Amino acid sequence: MKVAAIQSNYIPWKGYFDIINSVDLFVFYDDAQYTHKDWRNRNQIKTPTGLQWLTIPIGSNRSQKIYEIQIINSYWQKKHWQSIVHNYSKAKYFRTYKIFFEQLYLEYKWTNLSSFNQFVIKKISREILNINTTIEDSRKYYLKGNGKERVLDLLLKCNAAEYLCGPSAKSYLKEEFLQHEKIKLIWVNYDSYPEYNQLYPPFNHYVSIIDLIFNEGPNARYFMKSFNQNGNSRI
Repeated sequence: MKVAAIQSNYIPWKGYFDIINSVDLFVFYDDAQYTHKDWRNRNQIKTPTGLQWLTIPIGSNRSQKIYEIQIINSYWQKKHWQSIVHNYSKAKYFRTYKIFFEQLYLEYKWTNLSSFNQFVIKKISREILNINTTIEDSRKYYLKGNGKERVLDLLLKCNAAEYLCGPSAKSYLKEEFLQHEKIKLIWVNYDSYPEYNQLYPPFNHYVSIIDLIFNEGPNARYFMKSFNQNGNSRI
């Protein structure tokens, strides 16, 4: 069993979905502490004048777990959708996915950050990228301990043989820590992504997945490292 566990992010970049597609089990690690000025409630899109942040308003009480964070109003939903329409209406596949994203923003009233993030990530994974990885929430496992001890508890409870982990975890997680339990630690490599037909140069890899979807449509998978040259999953 190859496992990855990451906090849910707002319309995350393609690398996030590459991780989901690279494992057997992906866990939303949302019973962790919320981190301010991170990717949980914001992300970037391309515009003719540069990058633009889209930020979900969550108020000032941020000393909570991610799954506890409440969204303070629904005005942002229409505003974000208008920004997406304004900046991507000329993209080749915008009309193909317009209804899909319009429904996410305008047909629901979202009050919980984690619920929204998880719902959107799963919808994109299943219905656009055709990713079949099992996706769960960390709260299912009733994790104990702090920091890396909680990670180890999760991996043991889901019978992980391999743990796929992003480079940001190198500051606190070492291979030796997992070797005792015979769990192999695999670091994600985000280098060497191919460029695609992106609006508004210069090219930027680190924007929301919607940029890749609107510009490349059903070919989006060819520009992700976890898929092979035929657009099929490598695992």
